[in-house]
Amino acid sequence: MYSRCVSRSSHAVKEGLPSARYLRAPRALSFPDEAEVPETKRHLKLRTLLFRILELSHADRAWIGSDQFVYYDASDPSRCLAPDLFLRMGGPDESFGSWKVWERGTPELAVEIVSDSDAPQLAWEQKLSRYHAVGVHEVVRFDPDGPKGSRLRVWDRVDNDLVERMVENDRARCQTLGLWWTACAAAGEQVALRLASDPEGNDLLPTPEEAEAKAREAEAKAREAEVKAREAETRLRQGAEQRVAELEAELRKLKQGG
Repeated sequence: MYSRCVSRSSHAVKEGLPSARYLRAPRALSFPDEAEVPETKRHLKLRTLLFRILELSHADRAWIGSDQFVYYDASDPSRCLAPDLFLRMGGPDESFGSWKVWERGTPELAVEIVSDSDAPQLAWEQKLSRYHAVGVHEVVRFDPDGPKGSRLRVWDRVDNDLVERMVENDRARCQTLGLWWTACAAAGEQVALRLASDPEGNDLLPTPEEAEAKAREAEAKAREAEVKAREAETRLRQGAEQRVAELEAELRKLKQGG
């Protein structure tokens, strides 16, 4: 019999329970934070693009992961996924390795950018069944090599089932974020997955570089407006001074004539 007396187990600390004696030693399970998996340069660019955009826009209110293991069975480390991007609202974000749903909760959003390994339909169905088991609310699948208008597919959790949604023109509402998925050129690629605040995909959430460029542009415009305001003020002052001088000259003429 395993008789070790644990004076302050994690459960006891949480629940305020007294020390306890157990019938067996706990079985050690390994939940790795990473694994060596090949990734193409394009896949890396597309994945990183979306991660950096969401990190900029949502890190103050959500936890955001990319290509990290999501474990959903505390008794079986093989039951896991590694989404290209996943998000759970309620942050702010912080550094973490793997994500264990029994500790941190279920991610609400998961994005998969299709690679050679999961392009076949059977491989995708197996992955989708795992997302179903995890309990993810919204699953997005983006295939940059798919035909135009069919690159984007979305599944929503409806009545405890993952149901594919009708998507048109590679645009769909992101229910988790209240934004819009759109496929467009970015990161030097002909097509990438991005988020916009409008259904047409015109008002894109910026990358850090785009946000910085926009800030510099706004700063330059502010400086230009300030220069123009000073120039206008100078012209007004000079005009007023000239008018005063003209009136004084007219007044002197009148006095001399009188």
